[in-house]
Amino acid sequence: MTRRLVLTNEAARHPLRRSLPPPVIASAKNDDQDVKLFFLSFAAFFTCFYSFIF
Repeated sequence: MTRRLVLTNEAARHPLRRSLPPPVIASAKNDDQDVKLFFLSFAAFFTCFYSFIF
């Protein structure tokens, strides 16, 4: 059984959404960004906590 080439998004049910190109898949998230955010949050919390004590 051969299948025709489909240039539309088969998951879209509405005719207008079917005519749009398929959504772009996001690239893999960089884990380094999570580590930087953790250390930035830790430093901000430590600075606020330290400033309230002294």
